[in-house]
Amino acid sequence: MEIAQAIARLVSAAPTTDAGIEQALDAILAATETTCGTVHLLRDDGATLRLVVARQIPPPVLEKIQLIPLGKGMAGVAVESKQPVTTCNLQKDDAGGVIRQGARATGVQGAVALPLMSGDTAIGALGVATREARDFSRAEIDGLLAIGRALAEAVADRS
Repeated sequence: MEIAQAIARLVSAAPTTDAGIEQALDAILAATETTCGTVHLLRDDGATLRLVVARQIPPPVLEKIQLIPLGKGMAGVAVESKQPVTTCNLQKDDAGGVIRQGARATGVQGAVALPLMSGDTAIGALGVATREARDFSRAEIDGLLAIGRALAEAVADRS
């Protein structure tokens, strides 16, 4: 997968891991035709995700997503379950109680959060979204999972 290879190159060539993740998120958003996104990494405590980079997320929401407990919100559930969490319309859907009320302030509709898997270990979460309603197809989700795996492996290689 071409984008996955590009992600690995971006992360490895960047001056810092966080800078590489930032460049990778920009490439992911462009490749997936999504408008906003986040990357969180699992902290050493194993119970909290730390926001590394965000694009097109309003400041009040950014404040609330700096640290996310494992199992909370779309990102926390994706990491805990090691499964993608999706919604066609974040403004109307609660994805079975997963979507937190504050997430609606993003103004996005179609959204997916995926675990960043390094081997069998979830090391973080990738979230992408669109301003319009969008059902991510199985093929799109599988592609995002592959991109997420490439990002996770590149991050693990730098550690």
